[in-house]
Amino acid sequence: MNAYGPILVLGAIAVAFAVVSVVISSIVGPRRYNRAKLEAYECGIETLPPSAGLVQRFPVKYYLTAMLFIIFDIEIVFLYPWAVASESLGWFGLIAVALFIVNVSVAYAYEWRRGGLRWD
Repeated sequence: MNAYGPILVLGAIAVAFAVVSVVISSIVGPRRYNRAKLEAYECGIETLPPSAGLVQRFPVKYYLTAMLFIIFDIEIVFLYPWAVASESLGWFGLIAVALFIVNVSVAYAYEWRRGGLRWD
């Protein structure tokens, strides 16, 4: 149990910091509410009241942009372990990362060519 003591202390500190931050921000933060702040925000699209009887479709472009961000953000997570252990991996690690970057670059070029990175 002595080996897990520091981990439990660190976890307790993290939880305490999160709870204290939320409580302090709700106590100290400004309380100037207006109609615009209390409305739900969904990517700048004006919501229609349910009584209008119209169903407005949500554009798929927002989901595609979110997925692109996740894919290209996750690639950085895979590069961190290589950066830490690059000396011990030698040529094998260098070739593996080069193939990984080539693979991600092909996906990036494909997405660029298809127009997935345009914001219009």
